[in-house]
Amino acid sequence: MTSKGTSTSYSRRSYRLTSDTEKPKVTGFVNDKLLSNYLHHAFPSFENAQLAATSRKPLNFQNLNEHLDRLLAEGLDNEAEDKDQTMDGRLGPATVVLDHTSGFEGLLLVDDDLLGVVGHSNFSSIRATSCVYKGKWMYEVLISSQGLMQIGWCTLHCRFNQEEGVGDTSDSYAYDGNRVRKWNVTTTNYGKAWAAGDIVTCVIDLDEGKIAFCLNGMSLGIAFEDIRLGPGIAYFPAISLSFKESVAFNFGSRPIRYPVEGYRPMQDPPEADLVKAHKLLGYLKNVITTSMDTQEGILTEQDSAIWQAHGEPTVLITLAHIFNRFAPLLCKVYLVEDVLMAYFLGILEGGGAVDEHPLIQHLLDLMWLLMEDYEVQECLKQLMMSLLRAYRFSPIIPDLGLQIHYLRLSIAILKHEKTRKYLLSNVLFDVLRSVVFFFIKTPLRVEEAGLEELIPTTWWPTKFDKEGKEVKEECAEERLRRRAYERGCQRLKKRIEVVEELQIQILKLFLNNKDKGSSEASRYIFLSKFRKFLQENASNRGNPAILCPPEYMVCFLHRLIAALRSYWDEYRRRNPSAVLSEDAYVPPQLFFNGKVDYFDLQRLGGLLSHLKKTLKDDLASKANIIIDPAEISAISMDDLDEDDENVTQQQRPSGAAAGGGALARPSWLSSPTLGRANRFLSTAAVSLMNPRRSLATVEKVKVRTLTVEQRTEEDIEGSHGNDGLLLGRPPDEPDHPITEKSLLEILDGAIMMYNLSVHQQLGKMVGVSDDVHEYAVALKDTEDKIARCPTKRKDILDELTKSQKVFSAKLNHLSRRLAWINATIYSKEKMLDIYWLLQVCIRVIEHSDRTRTLFAFMPEFYMNVAMNSYSALKNYFSPVNSMDELPGYQETLSRLAAILAKHFADSRIVGTDIKDSLMQALASYVCYPHSLRAVERIPEEQRVAMMKNLLAPYEQRPWAQTNWILVRLWRGCGFGYRYTRLPHLLKSKPEDANMPSLQKPCPSTLLQQHMADLLRSDSEMAASFLNSVLNQLNWAFSEFIGMIQEIQQAAERPERNFVDSRQLKVCATCFDLSVSLLRVLEMTITLVPEIFLNWSRPSAELLLRRLAQGTHFNNWAQYFQREKAHGFNSLFESRIVLCTSSSVSCLMGSLEIPEMAVYSKELINQVLNRVTAEKNLFDRVVNLRLPGLESVDHYPILVAVTGILVRILVDSDVQGIQRATAVLLADPCFQLRSIQYLLRENELSALGATHPPTEKKHFSLQAYPDYISLEELGKVESLLSHLTRESTQAAATAMPTSEEDLCPICYAHPISAVFRPCSHKSCKACINQHLMNNKDCFFCKAMITAVDDYTKPSSS
Repeated sequence: MTSKGTSTSYSRRSYRLTSDTEKPKVTGFVNDKLLSNYLHHAFPSFENAQLAATSRKPLNFQNLNEHLDRLLAEGLDNEAEDKDQTMDGRLGPATVVLDHTSGFEGLLLVDDDLLGVVGHSNFSSIRATSCVYKGKWMYEVLISSQGLMQIGWCTLHCRFNQEEGVGDTSDSYAYDGNRVRKWNVTTTNYGKAWAAGDIVTCVIDLDEGKIAFCLNGMSLGIAFEDIRLGPGIAYFPAISLSFKESVAFNFGSRPIRYPVEGYRPMQDPPEADLVKAHKLLGYLKNVITTSMDTQEGILTEQDSAIWQAHGEPTVLITLAHIFNRFAPLLCKVYLVEDVLMAYFLGILEGGGAVDEHPLIQHLLDLMWLLMEDYEVQECLKQLMMSLLRAYRFSPIIPDLGLQIHYLRLSIAILKHEKTRKYLLSNVLFDVLRSVVFFFIKTPLRVEEAGLEELIPTTWWPTKFDKEGKEVKEECAEERLRRRAYERGCQRLKKRIEVVEELQIQILKLFLNNKDKGSSEASRYIFLSKFRKFLQENASNRGNPAILCPPEYMVCFLHRLIAALRSYWDEYRRRNPSAVLSEDAYVPPQLFFNGKVDYFDLQRLGGLLSHLKKTLKDDLASKANIIIDPAEISAISMDDLDEDDENVTQQQRPSGAAAGGGALARPSWLSSPTLGRANRFLSTAAVSLMNPRRSLATVEKVKVRTLTVEQRTEEDIEGSHGNDGLLLGRPPDEPDHPITEKSLLEILDGAIMMYNLSVHQQLGKMVGVSDDVHEYAVALKDTEDKIARCPTKRKDILDELTKSQKVFSAKLNHLSRRLAWINATIYSKEKMLDIYWLLQVCIRVIEHSDRTRTLFAFMPEFYMNVAMNSYSALKNYFSPVNSMDELPGYQETLSRLAAILAKHFADSRIVGTDIKDSLMQALASYVCYPHSLRAVERIPEEQRVAMMKNLLAPYEQRPWAQTNWILVRLWRGCGFGYRYTRLPHLLKSKPEDANMPSLQKPCPSTLLQQHMADLLRSDSEMAASFLNSVLNQLNWAFSEFIGMIQEIQQAAERPERNFVDSRQLKVCATCFDLSVSLLRVLEMTITLVPEIFLNWSRPSAELLLRRLAQGTHFNNWAQYFQREKAHGFNSLFESRIVLCTSSSVSCLMGSLEIPEMAVYSKELINQVLNRVTAEKNLFDRVVNLRLPGLESVDHYPILVAVTGILVRILVDSDVQGIQRATAVLLADPCFQLRSIQYLLRENELSALGATHPPTEKKHFSLQAYPDYISLEELGKVESLLSHLTRESTQAAATAMPTSEEDLCPICYAHPISAVFRPCSHKSCKACINQHLMNNKDCFFCKAMITAVDDYTKPSSS
């Protein structure tokens, strides 16, 4: 605009309005009379209304400006014009904001407009820039989070700190809706609790000395009276808030939501501009409701809904005069919200589809035509900001009418192409938090949301088993209640679906790629902003102020999936050869052709720069992509620069800081203003573009770098032989269209979104369902107590009845809230969305796997989403929705099982975290019957390969999860191993009955058979695996014993001691590991007993001795004293150190055992001796019953050891039993009493003992008839009889052995081997173990070339 005001010559766009002195009475459009009547009708004045049409002064475009200025000046006096300049009773700037320069304490994040604030320290305080000293004043605060805050007034002299805030000093007064109290040095109960979205009105009467508060327009009563007044006393609006709490102030810069009669806002509204704006809006309405009949020369009324400009010059010039004055006013936020938004909302109030109201489209056309670009852009920005705020913070009503109203207007605005592109390019993602439009908030107050009318009948489970699990049985009354509740839930769901459909319409507008016109299509603008949005949330995981809240992400993801699939299937209808959305996948070339930027996200094979260097030949041969060395160097330099940039960013304050405290930095948490400042965009996009490829011949393509902003539609979609995003198709990939390539990138982003925060939020919201379950159990328990309570104990009965009412009220509230959450988050449709993502990820992984080495380029989040989405379907959506009803569920389970089985030990995957996640997912998979059967359905070759990877040596890898998988495959087959929970824990309820470890046993005989075949056929693998199991058992049990010694010592000290909970947890973990390792040994011995008992196999004798025997600590001490006397102290110390993994040749039988076997201190005999000794350390710690050591008990470990002994000493053949017996009895540590301990009651009765009864209950396998079968007890009795008999015979025939004939290493066995060439001697067990790791002689370090049997000469 070049001229405004009363000038008769100005230009706007393509229109030039000038006075024509030569033809003052000729308009060139319509005759003078009709034009005058038209202008008088459009711009009526009070004076002209009293006059007849013939006596009015004629109007034309030459005198219209003067007439319009006179109309706008009517009713405005000088005081109204200057009211915002001088305000009696107030001091400070006319525009009131938060004082971020000096009026704060602590660390705060402040929005750009200085009205939104979020606490960033323990207890931060801030005040406004203006104060009041007389009169009646008010301001509003929008509660964005419902935590600890104190809102009110303070004087300039109040001093706050990190512990004391507003209301904690003498001249400050505050209301705290979190604790429902008022504060002024002391505190008392006041008001009611607030919730996110509420508006608190703070009013102060400085004439009467009173302060009061209102909540959502309802007065909470007088809070404070007789406040201090007088000279020098003035009160500032102020707030104190704790960490991450956030609010937004309205001092009057926007229309007050709940005005209080007689009170003025801290900042007066622009009344003069407001009057002008309403007048101009009225003139605009007159123009669009009036038409001119030039033939008849009359004016006629017309419906504004069907009005169009039609290019009529008279109408356009008339509108130009209106917008000449209206445009500057529409740049002010107050007027946009109070005038323009209200008018637009009024247009849509008639109902019907948004397309039935084209007037908004025509008005937007006029705005772009008749306003300067900067004016219409500012107006649209303020309009969308007001809409966004109104949508998010409007109260929830039963029909969601307010939210629907604001979404409909948003759709109407975004349907305008030019407006949509501008908002997408500059506002919706860069200035506003537009993802809020796709969020449906959960009402915290069920009553105010109208859920009581929608769901009058509530329901919750009422029957539970001993472990607290729901029992599905229900009576007729319960069935009727449940069905009534479900009908209410359906009514609620239908209303929510209306909102969701509107949100999907918005996203469909964003994804429109047909609106190219003179600029880029909306989809490509959205795609660029969407990738930046993902980058911001992926690159700032440690800064919650920058991240999009997970609850927003969940809703955004579901709406995006719906819109994406709609466009995907639409393309399929136009191109029948394309892929259906239900078979969608992302082709693997997106991961290595550089067309899509994955920021700093980890790839399966490591860093992208490393992969490009190491796999550049594979890229050239399989994908026809040549990586330029200069490109690799540039990427490396970019990485270095980025690291420096990140360090600088961390050292630099974010935004403007005052005194090192207040940060002018917006955040999602301060989103009441929904503004943002600097977006964190430091990661350079690595997007590679290629020249067009010839259709006839395949040539190598050299790539170059493009940023996201530099990409064009052709770079994405491709054209004329340019594959766009699909550059570098591997040979195994099908050569057919999938869908529009831009949709592939959006699908990729949707999967990334799920990985960033959606899965986390799905798990969080399950807490409401858990609360319902806990309260239902508590209510059932209370009702049972009431039924058992004696009628004479009225006091107890009253307390129980009171508790019953509390639990019932809480359940009524939670059940309705759960209905809302199930409809918005866990509905059947939402479950199908997550299931679709799971299937997409499975297809992507399968396609990428076919690229062989290029599989390493795939981002890790695809694997994570595949695992997490399945976990969400199983744990979060059930039992509300059954997984068995999902289409193709069994096939999907098997395909996921194949992925886990193949890739948990895939050498192409190098990341430790992702490998651990795959291992844990597989461990969880085999715990449930349906998923275990899916593992059994995968091809046999893959099953065998999986078992082979599980049997790899445990050293240098996460063996605990591997061992857990093997244990789950065995659980249900071992000795006394059919339990779900340990016997001593049955009376306590588990924290989570759905945990994998608490599932019923479901062994897999098929996988057990694969394990047996592998161990039987590969002696080397069997020896390596079992040696590693024995090593880990030795370590785990030794650590456990050491820890319980420390615990016992702490418990025996006279002073009060507290054992660290972490130490208790580690102790219990070591115990559990020991038990699981023993179970794997039992499994191995049962499936392949010949590994230990067939001594014709290499290392069988050694393995049996390692299993059964232990090197006693006393023997080591004896050896140490003897060697020290001979001067071999350093030699001993060098040999006692445990060695690391290495590969040496075993000279005994030339067997190579890859993993070392350390000297075993604590195996079968030692475990038995430690656990079964009278009044031993284990007994004392178990009897302490410390929290955290619940799993530590006699039963699990003794039953595991018993299973091993029964298998080798009872269930084996005669020769095997003899060998095992000889080895066991040859160990000096063997004690028959340990075996008798297992059947203690039987032992006492057999001996005829008459010991007096003791309080302590002795352990006995006979005390567990539900866990130990009669057949198993019989085998233990046979074991005891056999060992009793054999030990008696061995004692009778044993010959005394002199000290010189004992092995000088272990002092437990006779010398039986001689080393060559040095002729030093030891027992075979010691030298075999030593040679597994070292070829040097234990004593002289000479190279051992052979080991011969040694027999003591008879002459000696």
